[in-house]
Amino acid sequence: MEFRLSDKSLLPTLVALLLIGSCISLGIGAMTISWRDVLAGLMEWSWPGLLSVDVPEQYALVLGEIRLPRLLLGLIVGGTLGVCGAVLQGMFRNPLAEPGIIGISSGAAVGASIVLVFGSVLTGVLGAWMGGFFGKIQWLLLPAFASFGAIFATWLVYVLGDRGRSVVMMLLAGIAITALAGATLGMFAYVATDTALRDMTMWQLGSLSGATWTGVLVSGIIFAICGGLLWSRASDLNALLLGESEARHLGVDVVGLKRQIIVLNGIAMGAAVSVSGVIGFVGLVVPHIVRLLRGPDHRFLIPYSALLGGLLLTVADTIARSAFAPAEMPVGILTALLGAPFFLFLLWQQRRQIF
Repeated sequence: MEFRLSDKSLLPTLVALLLIGSCISLGIGAMTISWRDVLAGLMEWSWPGLLSVDVPEQYALVLGEIRLPRLLLGLIVGGTLGVCGAVLQGMFRNPLAEPGIIGISSGAAVGASIVLVFGSVLTGVLGAWMGGFFGKIQWLLLPAFASFGAIFATWLVYVLGDRGRSVVMMLLAGIAITALAGATLGMFAYVATDTALRDMTMWQLGSLSGATWTGVLVSGIIFAICGGLLWSRASDLNALLLGESEARHLGVDVVGLKRQIIVLNGIAMGAAVSVSGVIGFVGLVVPHIVRLLRGPDHRFLIPYSALLGGLLLTVADTIARSAFAPAEMPVGILTALLGAPFFLFLLWQQRRQIF
């Protein structure tokens, strides 16, 4: 017997949990702040002198410059991972498809590492070619390279996996891409400077500690555009679940749909990876939970995966930075510890279909 929730109960529940998780995330850390001081500190940071309440200056600084952008970045990156996981599973018609497992995150990591290691060379070459205009778009370099890597990895998995029809080939392609990306990253680490090597190591573990308002703005805009366009194809994704031939009979441009998914998914994943590093298994776990609660309809699966993905990553990041305070565990390690057993469980359920 399957358990389903209606929109009237699921949506308010997710929103309420998201608000509660956000308030807890803002209050917990190396410096514990009560919820009243959280609200007062945010007001003081936004509009100094508006309230007559005496709020310590460090509260406003910590909340406005560190915890709030980190919270928003966690919501954006988690939502991106949830949406990309849901859409990839729909395109491949396979519950094991996930950006981290099939090598898409690794492809994005290679693209971003090129900028981290060879950024000065790229800046010099592009600056000489584009002149002063390059200075205005230089901040796009990291997400652009990460997106190109993610798009190429998605296309490669799609082609090698017999256009999504072979589970074994899809997983093997993901393993091969991840191994190749790992070797490439190792080569980059060998030639990198000490500073670049340290940045690469922490970045590959996945963390939201480097959150900035610029990163929040860029990744938020990209997530809103790509997520909205993917959501607009929800009905076509529902038709695709019936099979490619059936979807064509229903008037769906299957080839165009898959091309659009590959590009939009790559751009969104590239933006997410460029600001947070590699965070795995969120895109695998979240869509499955939403399907259990609401069903496979992509009209609801995509937005609810965004909400639950943001909630899951926010909670994981809160635990990662508070459980070992003042030290901080990279959130990618925690999501892997939670998501890997779930992936093994899915493999166990799918073993007869795979083999």
